Amino acid sequence: MAIEIWTARLDRALTPEEESALMAALPPQRLERLERLKQPEKRREPLCAYLLLRRALWEQYRWRDLPEIALTSLGKPYFPAHPEVHFNLSHTAGAVLVALSDRPVGADIEHIRPVSQRAMRRLADVTTERAFFQSWVRREALAKRSGAGVGTMLSAEDPLQPGEQFYLLDTFPGYVAGVATRGGGPPGQVKLYSMKEFTSYESKE
Repeated sequence: MAIEIWTARLDRALTPEEESALMAALPPQRLERLERLKQPEKRREPLCAYLLLRRALWEQYRWRDLPEIALTSLGKPYFPAHPEVHFNLSHTAGAVLVALSDRPVGADIEHIRPVSQRAMRRLADVTTERAFFQSWVRREALAKRSGAGVGTMLSAEDPLQPGEQFYLLDTFPGYVAGVATRGGGPPGQVKLYSMKEFTSYESKE
């Protein structure tokens, strides 16, 4: 199975009814984290990431419900009942992204935003914000694929390991996204959604 990618642009706030319905569908450990947020408006992106995951699983496997999600010791999510299905979620201001594959996969999407020249040179040895976030999503996607944790991301950009691949993704203007795999081949065409399209989603038979 090629890596399949779904992404959505978020252009409005969630209604109270939408937020309540999405909170009810979250895995318990994620729900606890979101309930502790002091700024409720920051719930939109992670909530929509799980809604997009549900849509992706329906389109790919015709699963009506989100399976139980567990976390490895380093925080990588997985489906205990479906070890053959690998997924990864990412969210940033105004956008969410989901990757599905038949082998471990890591994905990241970032909104391009101001970064100081000092930080760009120190962390990525680049001079433009787009190049900086291209480097950032590469590191994060690779770290998430391996399950090594984000602590590895602040070191210098390492070469790919044998059999490892990283692909930049074409998503929305003002965003950079990428996906990492190991022997999984290039991703299929990215499926782009508006917020209206995927928040109105309902599982079908």
